Amino acid sequence: MSHVRCLRGMASGFEYPADVPMNLDPADGRPVEMVLDLDRLAREQPGAAWYRPARKDMWRFGGLMALDANDPSDARHIVPLGEGGTPLLPYLHHPVAAKSGLVLSVKEEGRAWPGFGANPTQSFKDRGMAMVVAQARRLGLARLAVPTQGNAGDSLVRYALAAGLQVVVAMPADTPAPILGNVAAAAFQFPGRVTLELAGPTIREAGALLREKYLPQGYFSVATFQEPGWRIEGKKSLGLELAEPAAGSTRWTLPDVVVYPTGGGTGVLGMWKAWDELQALGLIGSQRPRMICVQSDAMPPLVRAFNAGLDDTSPRPGPGTITFGLNVPAGVGHFRVLQIVRASGGACVAVAEADIAGELSRVWRQTHWWISPEGAACLAALPQLLERGLLQSGERVVVVNTGSAEKYLPAIRDLMA
Repeated sequence: MSHVRCLRGMASGFEYPADVPMNLDPADGRPVEMVLDLDRLAREQPGAAWYRPARKDMWRFGGLMALDANDPSDARHIVPLGEGGTPLLPYLHHPVAAKSGLVLSVKEEGRAWPGFGANPTQSFKDRGMAMVVAQARRLGLARLAVPTQGNAGDSLVRYALAAGLQVVVAMPADTPAPILGNVAAAAFQFPGRVTLELAGPTIREAGALLREKYLPQGYFSVATFQEPGWRIEGKKSLGLELAEPAAGSTRWTLPDVVVYPTGGGTGVLGMWKAWDELQALGLIGSQRPRMICVQSDAMPPLVRAFNAGLDDTSPRPGPGTITFGLNVPAGVGHFRVLQIVRASGGACVAVAEADIAGELSRVWRQTHWWISPEGAACLAALPQLLERGLLQSGERVVVVNTGSAEKYLPAIRDLMA
């Protein structure tokens, strides 16, 4: 059975029942997170017996997840589609890594690789939405709504259809054609089960439309951080995978640095939570990777707040970016992202649009990996990270590629010629 003990306000610290649907903390309008009873988990499944490495998806972490796929009472809510279990690809021949001695790897969340799990919509959003739909089924919620820059909506539609739920997706009209087309096709094929609304230019306007039109009709919002910690619990699996033992070993370890493209920031909170829980279980120590949050200089709210020493972001319009997933003017969970980055000794950095495009093209020519613009932004950040002393020779550095270039065509086709 699930080891979730309660929900807790990230800022207020107030605790709430885990079996009551809620959005933001009523005490302060901040997000809430799920709290696991780790003492009970350790007592009931000692020696990390919850860990099932033979399983090729994110559910192999069993009782350390918010639903335990090894327990029939939890498993009946889960709709597994292969999400998670993605490869960590060595990239020692990247020009910056080769020159500086970085032990560079790319966590490939986009295209499937033989012998590994695979995110069904070729995006890291599948980790969060798999948990969202499972938790919605657990609580008997039948109608979900999400504002999105694209991939989250595509992912929610895939899982909601598999689970028999209704969903409404609101996204900007300039969302990349493959993503928009996937959702539009589902809305055409399954009228009444999938509804698509176009609103923009960013996720903020999409969210406003849902609040005005659909939430009063009884749809439950699963916007970033506005569901009760569910997406964090799904994204937590990414942090667990970065820490899990190599084949033939039992030692859990962490990289020195994680370079992560950050829009809303759910993944940052998820990874950090995973590592805190592993420490509480005695599997790792207190040392954490330096967290580097990468944004486009066309939309850098976290970078502005970090450089100014502010506690939170504030929205400001931007000119648009090819990193569609990073086109987030501000976020309700950004205050916590900033706390984590500072606690880790990391930084928030911005990369020029031209540098992102150039890196995307270079990676394609060198490797033929279908890296996303967001992943390319992280690789394009490496020179400035070295220059600023945020990376050191010999360090193990993981760049997270959050999706596949295939989902951004034809907008980036000329970069992959």
